[in-house]
Amino acid sequence: MGIKVRSVGIIGVGHVGAHCAYSLAVQGIVDELILVDINKEKLTSERQDLVDSVAHFPHRVTIKTGEYKDLANCDIVVISAGGITQDQNRLSELKQSINVVNSFVEEVVSSGFNGIFINITNPCDIITGHVYKLSGFDSHRVIGTGTCLDSARLREVIARETGVDHKSIIGYTMGEHGDSQMIPWSHISINGKPILELAQHDSRFALDHEAVLQEVVNAGWTTFKGKGATEYGIASALARLVHCIYHDEKQVIPVSTLLSGQYGQTDIYTSVPAIIGKDGVEEIIELNLTEEEMKVFNQSCDVLRKHIETV
Repeated sequence: MGIKVRSVGIIGVGHVGAHCAYSLAVQGIVDELILVDINKEKLTSERQDLVDSVAHFPHRVTIKTGEYKDLANCDIVVISAGGITQDQNRLSELKQSINVVNSFVEEVVSSGFNGIFINITNPCDIITGHVYKLSGFDSHRVIGTGTCLDSARLREVIARETGVDHKSIIGYTMGEHGDSQMIPWSHISINGKPILELAQHDSRFALDHEAVLQEVVNAGWTTFKGKGATEYGIASALARLVHCIYHDEKQVIPVSTLLSGQYGQTDIYTSVPAIIGKDGVEEIIELNLTEEEMKVFNQSCDVLRKHIETV
């Protein structure tokens, strides 16, 4: 019986894709990476740089370059191709990103690829939904990183303000991976204790909710302003998702996934907590949001629908 090689393809090896490749390689999550990019010189350079690092790993990783047809046997294909906005609005990337994914998704599927798509390209929710329609795959096999990264930023802010380590904090942002995302504060907990309950007895936990949300929303632009890209955070988020799939972890992670009646929404990709395992999104967790939280979540979905209409 042969041992199956854990193979991941990455389409687009710019700032984001290259860092995703390095995170997957250095953590030993994959056995093989297949990198694809229309910029062949950049592609060759990124592969060489990655290969130069492998000798220092405690594990073996094979790094290859290829074309879309070479992704046929991959378990997972990561989409990180597209332009970067200059106006601090992910939705302004929509037209260019649509054209980019139109150029390869059907070709990848035609090659025989039958695994899981994970999309990073912005605007993440809309592009993930578009990949779902182009691919013809079941929705559980087309995932967007969505607010997985934003939720990490949220836990970091709460950890800094309260002094509690982020690993003891359970909390997510939901909705659009963008300006309209929301925080369901009624479901934020610290070691099982609701933060709203803790705030009644300890001022450390009485956070300015609007200020926290704005810091989370603006965090990506804080990173972008000084270096022209976000890299480490999204690469770590992507690596965590791939690890959960390969190890069938059943971890609850907020990702952009297709809603089919959950939270009163239908036929829209947006971020909600979901169980991630070997089959991708295995179950959507439907939180009991307060009336106000539900209102803000619906408003975020409305923002997405408005822009979906332009696709």
